[in-house]
Amino acid sequence: MDDIGLPITNGISPVAVSEPFPLFTAEAIDIMRAEVFTDEVMNNYSRSSDLIPLLVRGYVSEHAKFTEAAWKHPRTLDLLSRIAGIDLAIAIDYEIANINISLPARPKDGSNGPGTSPEEVPVAGWHKDSYPFVCVLMMSDVTGMIGGETALRTGSGEIKLVRGPCKGSAVMLQGRYIEHQALRAYGSQERITSITSFRPRDPLVRDDTRLTTIRPISNLVDIYTQVEDYQLENLKARIDAELANMRQDRGSGKYNSVRFKAFAREAVRVLQHLDNEIVDEALVKKGSVVDVIQAELTGGGGSDEGKV
Repeated sequence: MDDIGLPITNGISPVAVSEPFPLFTAEAIDIMRAEVFTDEVMNNYSRSSDLIPLLVRGYVSEHAKFTEAAWKHPRTLDLLSRIAGIDLAIAIDYEIANINISLPARPKDGSNGPGTSPEEVPVAGWHKDSYPFVCVLMMSDVTGMIGGETALRTGSGEIKLVRGPCKGSAVMLQGRYIEHQALRAYGSQERITSITSFRPRDPLVRDDTRLTTIRPISNLVDIYTQVEDYQLENLKARIDAELANMRQDRGSGKYNSVRFKAFAREAVRVLQHLDNEIVDEALVKKGSVVDVIQAELTGGGGSDEGKV
């Protein structure tokens, strides 16, 4: 985070973004692609938004057992946690292997081609992610690809480019806390990425997950129940920890009111935050992501109720 001019306290780890690293073999990627590109999955799980034209979400648990097992494998999670600098867990099952699909762009006379500024040729516009960390896995052969980097906005407002991974490789990005966008690639037939989202495994570490960018492109029953499930489990772990501390205080004849008040404030914050994120379905405008992202980036990022 220091390298891009952002305070470490902005996030949950000092690691802002990693260099590309090998994650899965080419054979594994081919199996994952085969699980995605079936009529059943494409017809029932494809979505679009005003931020990303074509994506596939929520299919893994029912239709991609190899993909699910690969992402949930202990060695995978251990590697990604070490690279991120913090012990991570998959955010929710719905967020395993979210597929972003970009078809080739064709520059005309050099306009919007290589060398154009990042603001002009994004695959997805400037945004912050909903979850603390994401792993972006390349599913395409990048031979001959020009561009395709991720642009980060630094603390000073400058733009830093991070080179994209090759097929089977990935990057880790603390995307909840860093404004970024994926840049369009040229010279290849496609740019397909698989993105899995992560949160801190330790329930006592703060979790700033927001549903801003995913409500309009998700099955709300799935994301609401899964997010409520893990956040209430985390809160229960915090309550259990406070109960243990209180009982220890009672046994010693002392009481730590400062500790309890900090716990109580955090418990209230967690419940209020969850209440803000669970927006009534009637208020969610399907596919409309850009407006709520802009509100967040310009400081209007409170509850989205009534906005989407």
